[in-house]
Amino acid sequence: MTDQGWLADTRVSYDTVAASYAAQVREALANEPYLRGSLALFADLIHAAGGGPVADVGCGPGHVTAHLHTLGVDAFGIDLSPAMVDVARRDHTGLRFDVGSMTDLDLADSSVAGLLAWWSLIHVPDDAVPTVLGHFWRALRAGGLLLLGFHVGDGSRLKTQGYGGHPMNVHVHRRRPDQMAASLRDAGFAVETQMLTDLDQSVPGGLLFARRRP
Repeated sequence: MTDQGWLADTRVSYDTVAASYAAQVREALANEPYLRGSLALFADLIHAAGGGPVADVGCGPGHVTAHLHTLGVDAFGIDLSPAMVDVARRDHTGLRFDVGSMTDLDLADSSVAGLLAWWSLIHVPDDAVPTVLGHFWRALRAGGLLLLGFHVGDGSRLKTQGYGGHPMNVHVHRRRPDQMAASLRDAGFAVETQMLTDLDQSVPGGLLFARRRP
């Protein structure tokens, strides 16, 4: 599949499910104390480094962007799906949300203090991950903080339906933490912390904190 093929499929799929997905995840963080804790740590580290703008790349309906805002972070969201961005702007007035792709990230060099990719690389094929991480490195300031959330495991599966039964056509990629850490190091990041969640579930979650090396 070409880059344009998987990107187009991802955009159309999330445009289709935007409203139902937003309804499903609106209160999701309330039931996820460990994920909230990781976001609080992320916010604390951003503040400790002097603050600055933080990009939530692949923000979906903006609920995590808004949560970071409640923690005092100058967060804004970017998403591939125009319908998702419309929902985010509707639900979180006063916050900034832009349409954009992480494969061609429209952020100036060294312009953000932090960057969050919260389970948003899960639809990016392996051969496109270096390009995405290269954009993350470029957009972050030297020493800037990156937090990645991802599905832990091996292989990929095709998702054809979700979030209210609507049709989708996206591949969902699972990756091992050591695989993601190696990709980050190759892209110019120093990996600081690894966390695993939901270890007894069929698909655990992985979190990696890393900083951009100069």
